[in-house]
Amino acid sequence: MDIFNIVGMAGGLALFLYGMTVLSSGLEKASGGLMEKVLARMSSNVFTGILFGALVTAAVQSSSATTVIVVGLVNAGLLKLKGAVGIIMGANIGTTVTTQILRLANLEGDSGGGFLLELCKPSNFSAILAVAGVIIIMTAKRNKVKTAGEIMIGIGILFTGMLLMQEKIAPLADMPQFESLFAALKNPILGVLVGTVFTAVIQSSAASIGILQALSETGIISFAAAFPIIMGTNIGTCATPLLSSIGASKNAKRAAMIHFYFNLIGTIVFLIAVYILQYTVGLPFWNSVFDTGSIANFHTIFNVVVTILFLPFYTVLEKLAVATVRDRKNGEDEDVGFSKEEILDERLLVTPNVAIAQTTEAVVQMGIYAQKNFNSVRTLFDKYDLKTVDKINEREQLLDRLEDRVGSYLIKLNDCGLNENENRTVTTLFHLISEFERIGDYTVNIMETAELMYEKEVRFSERAMSELNVVSDAVEEIISLAIKAASTGEMNSAYSVEPLEEVVDRLVEELKSVHIDRAKNGVCSIEMTVNFLDILTNAERISDHCSNIAVYLIAENVHYDNLKKHEYLDRLHKNGPADYEEKIEQYAAKFSLKQN
Repeated sequence: MDIFNIVGMAGGLALFLYGMTVLSSGLEKASGGLMEKVLARMSSNVFTGILFGALVTAAVQSSSATTVIVVGLVNAGLLKLKGAVGIIMGANIGTTVTTQILRLANLEGDSGGGFLLELCKPSNFSAILAVAGVIIIMTAKRNKVKTAGEIMIGIGILFTGMLLMQEKIAPLADMPQFESLFAALKNPILGVLVGTVFTAVIQSSAASIGILQALSETGIISFAAAFPIIMGTNIGTCATPLLSSIGASKNAKRAAMIHFYFNLIGTIVFLIAVYILQYTVGLPFWNSVFDTGSIANFHTIFNVVVTILFLPFYTVLEKLAVATVRDRKNGEDEDVGFSKEEILDERLLVTPNVAIAQTTEAVVQMGIYAQKNFNSVRTLFDKYDLKTVDKINEREQLLDRLEDRVGSYLIKLNDCGLNENENRTVTTLFHLISEFERIGDYTVNIMETAELMYEKEVRFSERAMSELNVVSDAVEEIISLAIKAASTGEMNSAYSVEPLEEVVDRLVEELKSVHIDRAKNGVCSIEMTVNFLDILTNAERISDHCSNIAVYLIAENVHYDNLKKHEYLDRLHKNGPADYEEKIEQYAAKFSLKQN
């Protein structure tokens, strides 16, 4: 074995790892966010969780990616910890699909088997796929088609790297040092350690197994040597999810710990069982040569058996994780802006779908803070309370911080190679953070009016308060509709915003006219009228920003050009659908001044 073999081996390894990265990235883009939706919805019980965890992992070719997604979903509050257990267990089964695919690299045989047989050989179909992928990327205009090309290139590079490794590794079979090395790896502790460390470094158990499959072509790797290494790869793959959970919520940390405990305990149990069998009854294949297919089969059998064994005890994993990541003794306030800032972990930018889900959660939290402030500020006109004022100011500061944090995060997210739908969502989120922040600002303006009235020891009349309550009730509902639409993507809520906004505008216009007349007739002081009008103006502007939020979400949903939102609103007001007018009538009846 010379220097060129070593260089060729390193080059094959580089191509193999890069091909796996390209393939995984392409498959993830092709999913278009479907992975997160499936995982979040299909985790109601452990069986469906295992099934869909396995399917998603097989699709993205990475158990680490699936587990990182799970950590992100738990962190964002989109997935309960209990639902994460089954998905994590299924991910370990799904990752074995990669090693089963890689065994195809061993299908090279004699030539002359006909055109189809020649075409199916990895050396041929990988080259064809790579060429086809390049042509598609260079000529296609649609992102979805380009993603298909990316997947084809990934497969081509993956198998090219695998075949190159096999070719350059072959001379190792004649080296006694190599044989001695794998003889030493029969030591279970050393073998597990090597598998763990190597997998933790390259952050892919499938890649580690693939490299072991390539090494098996030397014909000197036995079951006794390969077995502990395969065990170690399952522990090493926990490194990525554990790193992704740093700085996340306690439940996200627990999700990562569930993955760690599942792999660690499963490995220990399997190791003990196999060695007990070997030293009691003896395993006939103990010193048998392990080829590419045997490694793939054992990897699959191990993960399936461990999953089946854990099924009756899956709740134990959750309890272990909870015991490891404990609640704070003095309690932990989950409704704090700090936690929402922390979920915007830059390490999650490698998985744009998860990062977008996290960002959406933070944006919705901005809306919740703005809503809470509006609900609180209403009470100040009946009873001015300094504690309430302090809380409003605290939330306003959190709103400002979140606006900056989310905005910066979205800029970084925008540079992560997003597909068309993801780009559209990011654009919408940019708009939403500004709208929710402005709602917060107008609420503070109302608070300042309340403070001014408190200092001058003046109050609104019962009639004026009754009128303000009607408007405030309407504004409170329109904020709720905007938040619901932003949180769930539920379009009925989004389409209900504009009719209610129209009703708010009419209420404000009517009350402004009434109070100006009162001031002219001397029924109400000019000063109190000004305060009243200021509150109405700010309430109307809050309603306007809720309308903007709804339009942005509708535009994203129907692929409407955001720049034409004013044109859209104008058409809606002049010639809206029948249900639009019906909703206006319903809201007008609900928030009627005549009832008060």
